[in-house]
Amino acid sequence: MSTIPARMPEGFVAYGRSPDFHSDNLPAKLQSAHSTKAGTWGLLHLLEGNLRFRLEPPHDGERVLNAGDTVVIEAEVPHRVEFITPGRMFVEFYRKDPAHAD
Repeated sequence: MSTIPARMPEGFVAYGRSPDFHSDNLPAKLQSAHSTKAGTWGLLHLLEGNLRFRLEPPHDGERVLNAGDTVVIEAEVPHRVEFITPGRMFVEFYRKDPAHAD
């Protein structure tokens, strides 16, 4: 069972990002249980407003974010997001840097 990680694992590098999502165009898929693919971690950036990030059972964790906050999204862990107040967010995607030695 996972909880929300405090930080990105060492040796991971950003390789892409989502478009900006607003409270009025947040896809239904992100508001229901979904996860990243194997090996892909995320870093959600809340630019405006307030948002709830919640892990899906059997995982346990929930965070309410305010503008300027970030939350780490662990690979393959189901979660959902919902705007509490109107806002704007995006997700940066990370994967293990092949040059990083274990």
